[in-house]
Amino acid sequence: MIASVTSILDSPAGHAAALVQVVGIAKRYGEQRALADVSFGVNAGEVLGLIGPNGAGKTTLLEAIAGLVPADAGHVLWRGNSPPLSQRRELMFYLPDGLRPWEDEYVARLLEFFAAAYGRPARITAEAIGALGLAPVLRRRIGALSKGYGRRLMLALALIAPQPLLLMDEPFDGFDLRQTREIMAVVRDVARRGRTLVLAIHQLIDAERVCDRFVLLADGRVRGSGTLADLRAQTGMPAGGLEDVFLALT
Repeated sequence: MIASVTSILDSPAGHAAALVQVVGIAKRYGEQRALADVSFGVNAGEVLGLIGPNGAGKTTLLEAIAGLVPADAGHVLWRGNSPPLSQRRELMFYLPDGLRPWEDEYVARLLEFFAAAYGRPARITAEAIGALGLAPVLRRRIGALSKGYGRRLMLALALIAPQPLLLMDEPFDGFDLRQTREIMAVVRDVARRGRTLVLAIHQLIDAERVCDRFVLLADGRVRGSGTLADLRAQTGMPAGGLEDVFLALT
């Protein structure tokens, strides 16, 4: 029998190390293999990086975890339970890469609508606006925003959403170096406040700066996982950076 969302969130199994377990996920598109037997855990309150080049399977994996695409094999556990696809949306919020909907709407109105849809207090919206520096564009239409401000707006929606797990595809895309560091600080603050984040990142330098642990993907397979110290131990590279150990393992 499938547990309800409430029981999943409050289950004593929540004291286990892993908040989420991805077990044996596989996905094909015709003859093309996108994912093959992908397994790893996500710990509560951490920032986990899905690391790999374009085409490694990062986006497909996030979509499979969120339940947006059906996996051919494998399953996703939440604190040891298996929520149906219909309930994952109450546990996980997925932010795709390059999303820019509602282009004719004003920024402030979208934020207000989104917060109202989730029953979130005005304080949460104000905090997201402040954290992401959206005050200068609140009266602009979404379609008129720069790429950077458009990305900040989508990140604000993720901050406003109440789900305890955030899945983000390339959250630093569209930002320069200084802006990326600002957004990294926001991500780390979100984790400090108790939420869990899984970030798909292809820029290894960015990932090394912001993530607690890593899952290295290449050709749809997991090639390594753990902290940077763990990956250094696996490769025998005690001073290696994330780029070094990724190349060694893939």
